[in-house]
Formats: sequence, C-alpha cells, structure tokens
Amino acid sequence: MRYLVAVLAVAIGVAGIVRGEADDSPGLQFLGVALVVGAIAFVVRTARRGR
Repeated sequence: MRYLVAVLAVAIGVAGIVRGEADDSPGLQFLGVALVVGAIAFVVRTARRGR
C-alpha cells in the first residue's frame, strides 16, 4: 500500500513537471521535482526499514 502511494506521488509529480513546462512555470516544475524526489526518498527509507 505504501508503494502505491509513492507511485501515485511520482505520477502526480511528473504531471506537474510536464504541465509546468507547457505553462513555462518554474514554480510548478520545482514542486513536481520536489514531489518526485520526496516519493523516491520515502520508498528508499521504507525499503531500508523493512530489512
């Protein structure tokens, strides 16, 4: 279940990056990148704690 949330966060982040590129909006691109990086960090931390 936790991985599903991370996958959804990455998908929303990528959509934000793409949408920000179309609008030429650096703030939306940054939020998208921050969301993707945060989701990846969450997955790595969850995987490490599981061992």
